[in-house]
Amino acid sequence: METNDVKNILGLHLPTDPRWVNLAEISLEDILTDHAYCEQKAATSCISLIQRYSEKEKLIRELSPIVTEEWGHFRLVLAELDKRKLKLGRQRKDDYVNALMIFQKKDGHQDDRFLDKLLIFALIEARSCERFKRLSEGLDDAYLRNFYRRFMESEAGHYHLFIELAETYIDKALVRKRWQEWLTYEADVMNKLEVRGDRMH
Repeated sequence: METNDVKNILGLHLPTDPRWVNLAEISLEDILTDHAYCEQKAATSCISLIQRYSEKEKLIRELSPIVTEEWGHFRLVLAELDKRKLKLGRQRKDDYVNALMIFQKKDGHQDDRFLDKLLIFALIEARSCERFKRLSEGLDDAYLRNFYRRFMESEAGHYHLFIELAETYIDKALVRKRWQEWLTYEADVMNKLEVRGDRMH
């Protein structure tokens, strides 16, 4: 995925360093472990949003099936670990998500905080999709290439959904302005993070 493709398709300003796929392939147990926990956290994050914003009917209706889908993905990754006789390791600190959280608004108007919650999820989904695409194209293992292509196709629309939900409840111009701010910030985060093959992000 070239820089222009990343920006046009997913909105991301900076593509993943090409070295990451080779490092991930060397650390297969680690990357599958981290992937499993990413899917688990995606499911529980959607549950948290539903619980926190139970008055928002469209949000509940749209995110409920995502919970099921993400948990199904968690089980698929567990099955892949089992098939390869690999172990699910411990959950690790996610430096990427922690860096994004610094930019998230934690005070001010509740709509601003709500918007940032949705946009940070949109950004994580977009970056995950881009990483799945990298793996689907760059791994030597043909089965795993197909495995990650299915994840890429499944996840492709999720980041759009979070932006669509934001635009349902908040002025579209404000959403788009803040989204561009997030994209700029995320590119800086990606540029500063160490390239590690044992992390999905």
